[in-house]
Amino acid sequence: MAKFKAYDYRQRVFLPVSLEEQLLPGTLEFAIHTLVEDRLDTSRFEQHYRNDETGRVAYDPKILLKIVLLGYARGLISSRKIEQACRENVVFIALACGQQPDHSTIATFVSSMTGEILPLFRDVLLVCQEMDLLGGTFFALDGLKLPSNASKEWSGTRSELHRKKERLEAKVKELLAEHVQEDKGDDPPAGPGGGRDRERQMQRLQKQAERIGEWLNDHNSKYGTTGKEISSNLTDNDSAKMKTSHGVIQGYNSQALIDGKHQVIVHAEAFGRGQDYAHGPPMLEGAQENLRSLGHGEECLAGKILTADTNYHSDINLRKCQELGLDAYIPDRFFRRRDPRYAAQSRYWPRRKRFLLEDFQYEEASDHYLCPQGKRLRRKAKKAYAEGLVNRIYVAEEQDCQCCTLHLRCLTAHGGKRRYLRVPVGVELTNLSRRMAGKVDSDLGRKIYPQRFAAAEPVFANIRTHKRLDRFTFRGKVKVNIQWLLYCMVHNIEKIANFGST
Repeated sequence: MAKFKAYDYRQRVFLPVSLEEQLLPGTLEFAIHTLVEDRLDTSRFEQHYRNDETGRVAYDPKILLKIVLLGYARGLISSRKIEQACRENVVFIALACGQQPDHSTIATFVSSMTGEILPLFRDVLLVCQEMDLLGGTFFALDGLKLPSNASKEWSGTRSELHRKKERLEAKVKELLAEHVQEDKGDDPPAGPGGGRDRERQMQRLQKQAERIGEWLNDHNSKYGTTGKEISSNLTDNDSAKMKTSHGVIQGYNSQALIDGKHQVIVHAEAFGRGQDYAHGPPMLEGAQENLRSLGHGEECLAGKILTADTNYHSDINLRKCQELGLDAYIPDRFFRRRDPRYAAQSRYWPRRKRFLLEDFQYEEASDHYLCPQGKRLRRKAKKAYAEGLVNRIYVAEEQDCQCCTLHLRCLTAHGGKRRYLRVPVGVELTNLSRRMAGKVDSDLGRKIYPQRFAAAEPVFANIRTHKRLDRFTFRGKVKVNIQWLLYCMVHNIEKIANFGST
């Protein structure tokens, strides 16, 4: 009969573990441990504590910062998961030096880093500079839209929320009438729980209606840049509805300005606005302040190359680039159509032949246009600027477009209701958009702009896929921005661990 070594799971053993030996040089946890201990100024956190003479002894901010950074690096976005790792994972146990902070302590620590997160981010950036990880000549600006800790079902304009409140109250009245009818004994109890289920449903709906009413009393409407009211959110009013390739989300637009040499993030910030047309100024100003803190001059961005995708092509962003002296390459949305290299790719061209301006007949006396069907388009705007051109806008009547048989060949509709005709009447020679289009269309521009993909896209792939940041767990722009900056810090520390020596 074969012989095997005996084993007994009830046997107790003593394992001599050296916590310091678990943090091996060359690993990310060793880099986090060394940077937090030697290079990051954590004395800023002392202002949060008042236990010098009395009170409970607190966890050292260095310990909390280490486990949060390693947790985010390992894809542990939840503070409960980080708490569990401090009890079960030997690397977390070593990094926490055997201490086991609970999830509420970890979450409170992260959310309270309002005044400390940016200086800590700059401390890591200074180490990157000392290790020659910053090129300082080529930058890429891009964003990542992530869901917030809020449901888009609780979004809407003030009138929409008011109507939702009325529907909830009407449903409560309907359930109450059913409950009264059931008490009379005319109808049998509905559902397995009968009246008890209905009472719980009534209480839940009533609380939801009261919540909407309280929110409407305490908050004002939100307005966009055009002055039109936009959707608010009861749970996190700083977030916004955003269109993504995966559908519409309620979330934040996480921006990052990236140095092209080793993909180090120079500045990062989360915005509650999906469109990128106004993100250039705050991002560039933040990057400038960060570089100045590293010892760079006042005009540290002058002459440097900046690339960004078509979403950033706006007058606001282009003027900021001109003000800072940046050599920017930000194409408009039609730049592929002007590039002969994409002439054979049909996805950059209209799928069907549409009418041109020549197909519309102009009536000079009344300043109107007649469409190919003989319907009149009245003038809506005398001057409108787009893509460097000065246009006059003529609009058709909604009822004329709805029953038209030529709508597939007609102009692009706004919202699918009516057609707009743009008539170019001039060119603004000093227009920044026109000049930028010329830069991007040049041979040099067509060589520089594609470098944006290699600089920016891997950064967001690393954070979203490898670090598993698929949503924000905090609410409010301030707290969400802290979490986003912590993930960007982890990304930069990883660059230090891979390309530098600590």
